[in-house]
Amino acid sequence: MAERSFVEEVKKLRLGAGEVFSGEGILAVTKALLESGVAYVAGYQGAPISHLMDVLADAQDILAEHGIRFENSASEATAAATLAASVNYPLRGAVTFKATVGTNVASDALANLASGGVLGGALIIVGEDYGEGSSIMQERSHAFAMKSQMWLLDPRPNLPCIVQAVRDGFDLSEASSTPVMLQLRIRACHVHGQFVASDNRKSTFTIQQALAQPQRDVNRIVLPPASFLHEKEKVEQRWPAAVRFIQERGLNEFFSEDADDVGVVVQGGSYNTLIRALNHLGLADVYGESKLPLYVMNVAYPLVDAEFERFCQGKQAILVLEEGQPNFVEQNVADILRRLRSPTALHGKDLLPLAGEYNTATMVKGLGAFLRQYGKLPAEHTARKVIPLIAASAAPPVQPAPLEHTVATAELAANVHARPPGFCTGCPERPIFTAMKLVERELGPHHVTADIGCHLFSILPPFNIGATTMGYGLGAASAAAFNVPDGKRAISVMGDGGFWHNGLTSGIANAVFNRSDNLTIVVDNSYTSATGGQDILSSKALNATRSTGHEIEQAVRGVGVKWVRTLKRTYDLKAMTATLREALTTSTKGPKVLVAQSECMLNKQRRDKPKVRKAIAAGERVVRERFGVDPDTCTGDHSCIRLSGCPSLTIKPNPDPLRTDPIAAVQDSCVGCGLCGEVSHAAVLCPSFYRAEIVTNPTRADRIRQRLRQAVISWLQRRDAQRRAQLAF
Repeated sequence: MAERSFVEEVKKLRLGAGEVFSGEGILAVTKALLESGVAYVAGYQGAPISHLMDVLADAQDILAEHGIRFENSASEATAAATLAASVNYPLRGAVTFKATVGTNVASDALANLASGGVLGGALIIVGEDYGEGSSIMQERSHAFAMKSQMWLLDPRPNLPCIVQAVRDGFDLSEASSTPVMLQLRIRACHVHGQFVASDNRKSTFTIQQALAQPQRDVNRIVLPPASFLHEKEKVEQRWPAAVRFIQERGLNEFFSEDADDVGVVVQGGSYNTLIRALNHLGLADVYGESKLPLYVMNVAYPLVDAEFERFCQGKQAILVLEEGQPNFVEQNVADILRRLRSPTALHGKDLLPLAGEYNTATMVKGLGAFLRQYGKLPAEHTARKVIPLIAASAAPPVQPAPLEHTVATAELAANVHARPPGFCTGCPERPIFTAMKLVERELGPHHVTADIGCHLFSILPPFNIGATTMGYGLGAASAAAFNVPDGKRAISVMGDGGFWHNGLTSGIANAVFNRSDNLTIVVDNSYTSATGGQDILSSKALNATRSTGHEIEQAVRGVGVKWVRTLKRTYDLKAMTATLREALTTSTKGPKVLVAQSECMLNKQRRDKPKVRKAIAAGERVVRERFGVDPDTCTGDHSCIRLSGCPSLTIKPNPDPLRTDPIAAVQDSCVGCGLCGEVSHAAVLCPSFYRAEIVTNPTRADRIRQRLRQAVISWLQRRDAQRRAQLAF
């Protein structure tokens, strides 16, 4: 159950030639794939292209109509290896995954693919998750493209350019016998716009034909001596073919080429930000018309020497805008200008930050320094307030106002605390780490290795659990070295998504083979929750096009693990604590696996809330559970918060004037998971938590019970008041 459905939007994929397509970037990519005659598509979800996989899943009927094979791959390596179908056959194929972690996982397959080359067009759509909003280490796809000699497209982030990049990517791949990477920044994936559609078309050569007429070329297989010739072929044949195609097709763009004797070189993905920065400086209007020469590289690799020679002609200096480090583009441009003996001065990282995302403010500063150095801006020039870029407007342009910071950074830092990501309200993973903290009180701290996924939030307060994270599904492998006879057992954590991705082999099977004595906790919440809630092998929900319902415990026992426990409800804190204690103290040797099951609360709420709203609207009786704190009983100890960290738990002033400690309180966002009450009991805290039932559309019996309760409570309150009055005398 993905976090977003595209069932309605995918209907637009049937638009024909001349019709206008309106929608999101990822929908436009899917439409472009259909128009390009692909034979197969595969991929693994991950930001920022998770929704591309969701679109493809929702469009399977359209894909089937065109004979397109689509797979949700087990991992990025599986997806990349799928492109082997394009090596010997004129089959166009595309795969997609998150960069750079996905590219790392797929590196073996991609390197072999790039070495032998392809006959059919092979397109790798990578979600370039770089910048402040990223969830991974700060690296780029550029290095991998250079290392394996694959061509890297980075189109301007608007729908016509993105769609054209997909079409050109297949053509470029076939023209140069080389797989092509198309990187889509976060904003490009989710930008909205329009483009004129073309007809969808089927692959001219089908998978059925390939199976009926098998082909092989031993020279395409990475095996000596052919593998030694592949490198020469890359440089002597494929690279020149790619450069010719880039020039002839005009993939890179020149804007206002002769407007001035200084210019800016930018990758396509950063074009929109550059235009906004130029607008700040008064050098571009709200429609993107620049007063400064621009060379926009929609192909980030390889660079075209002749185009740089053309752009630098008559210019005293150029500025290369390149995010990240190393500065691959700037170094390449420096080499090109040196070999051309060009007198044009080159600037880049000398005026801009060495690393990090180039947002508008960063570009304004760097561009300002560059232009002032060459007398294009007065020394006292200040940036102007940016005007929103709009497609068209009958109103006159708004007069720019001075750009001012409304709140000082220092004041923000002093008054607003950092808000790191954390578990959602009611998350079934929270009680796992609560139990680990309770066991830690008894047995002392254990070395804990973490993994990629929602459970990684356990490294932050209030749990502070986890020492390292090495990659998706590598939680158990990260503890491989911590295994000595009679030593304290290490604990590793991985999710069900990571388990099926590669944790079963690299972690669990490896532990069996090497006779590990450690504990692995597999958090099974029924989905790959961290990437949007897509189904996996162990998902409980029935999937019309995928095989689900395969138990993790069976897979674990299948590779030789003897000590396996499955807890069906993670919210049962007593059982969770007891099982952890047993795993860490048992005399049984060998790897131990605890499968902790409970459905992802986000997906549960997405499924249940519409049903509840529908039932309430229909007048049906609906009962919802909520928890609260009795203000007269709460001691203000706050252990419930320290052992839970639920966003619905907070504090409020103590109603007792003789007590100064604030008391705990439960906000309306509570989903009734019950963990706070479980924590209070398991941690031997105060009995201040209560469970309440909220009944909507109550029946006659409900109303009678409520009147009886109120009568009994009123009688008890009156009696208590009388006793206190007597004591007062």
